[in-house]
Amino acid sequence: MQIKAESKFIRTSPRKIRLVADLVRNMNPDQAILTLTYLRKRAATPLLKTIKQAIANAVNNHNLAKDSLLIQSIEVNQGPTYKRWRPVSRGRAHSILKRTSHIKIILKAIKEKKVKKVKKLTKKKK
Repeated sequence: MQIKAESKFIRTSPRKIRLVADLVRNMNPDQAILTLTYLRKRAATPLLKTIKQAIANAVNNHNLAKDSLLIQSIEVNQGPTYKRWRPVSRGRAHSILKRTSHIKIILKAIKEKKVKKVKKLTKKKK
């Protein structure tokens, strides 16, 4: 079973996020979270949030155990580029490109452990 999570329009260039994504590829999500928590790169934060989102999707929507998950793939694609300009000498302008990213994470279940949700019983008053 594949579980997907996406984050779009992140204001960091895809190249910088790919450097961080290469560190946590093929890890289990717990190791990836621990690695990204202590990594001193700004690109680690959106990647960490997306991994946590994918885990929450697996646990809440598909009733899978957190231990049985593995990161299958991490894709970092380029989003739209904001175009700005900066005035320079002699009445000219230099362009500034502010790049954005889209992150897509796919988790897979190693073992199909389903977690049973237990309903709380309430005592009825007579």
